[in-house]
Amino acid sequence: MMDEDSRVVAGEEEQEDLQDELSLRPQSFSQYIGQKRVKSEMEIYIQAAKKRDEALDHVLLYGPPGLGKTTMAFVIANELGVNLKNTSGPAIERAGDLVALLSDLDPGDVLFIDEIHRLAKPIEEILYSAMEDYYVDIVVGEGSTSHAVHVPLPPFTLIGATTRAGDLSAPLRDRFGIVEHMQYYTIGDLEKIIQRSSEVFSTKIGKEAAHELARRSRGTPRVANRLLKRVRDYAQVKEENKISLATTKYALDQLQVDNEGLDLTDRKILRTIIEAYHGGPVGIRTLAANIGEDTDTIEAVYEPYLLQHKFITMTPRGRVATQKAYLQLGIPLPEES
Repeated sequence: MMDEDSRVVAGEEEQEDLQDELSLRPQSFSQYIGQKRVKSEMEIYIQAAKKRDEALDHVLLYGPPGLGKTTMAFVIANELGVNLKNTSGPAIERAGDLVALLSDLDPGDVLFIDEIHRLAKPIEEILYSAMEDYYVDIVVGEGSTSHAVHVPLPPFTLIGATTRAGDLSAPLRDRFGIVEHMQYYTIGDLEKIIQRSSEVFSTKIGKEAAHELARRSRGTPRVANRLLKRVRDYAQVKEENKISLATTKYALDQLQVDNEGLDLTDRKILRTIIEAYHGGPVGIRTLAANIGEDTDTIEAVYEPYLLQHKFITMTPRGRVATQKAYLQLGIPLPEES
């Protein structure tokens, strides 16, 4: 059981992490690094909505975790000059929770729902009329006293974020007028993010060190910032005034992040496919059972990067390791039969 002092320390650490996240988050498109296509399109849609004095059309942001979907939602609200209410799919348990959120919006405001694919079906169905016609009908009371209540809503913008766009029902997906795919970041953009984050952390980092860190960050700003914090720890212990390339390489090696950005779980996935199943194909449930991860985590967090960087391929029967995976792990290629 955690004692009082431990709870206080844990609370302070959580508050520090939250402050870091908030300070790292850009407030406008001019500060937002990367995602150029999404930014340029959203700027047009926002300008047009403001000229018409209308609420922005509903927006769906999808892509792997850590690419800045939440940050993009906050920036969109800031650029519109409106308030943002923030929640997640699993947090909306009852119809009344959703109605309370919607009723609290002012005209033009943004409601951001993260993990929108995890909305319960009855909650999702309430959203249909809210998104299309700005009203909800809910049933209150029980038995003979139950009756429908019509609740008009102000024009608003729903921004939904998901790592699993395929899990959204067609009726919900079709109600989003703007659908944007968030892509992995280039090494150049990640270098800029790392340099900006190091300034927020009051830490200096060399150009070569920033490049090495960006190269091993899986194309993901969240990973880059997390690794930067840990590399900073090593540099401070070594009493470096500026994070060096040597320290960066040493720290990342200690963290078991290889030169392609693969971590321990990535390599465990690849090694299981290669060594336990002769390179595949392997089904997702079998793979999850072997490495001790749930299927959702593998599909949402690990597979997108492994697929995009061609360490695995997908077949109707499951995942197959590529030649690149064998070479990365230093495992001899199988002999052709």
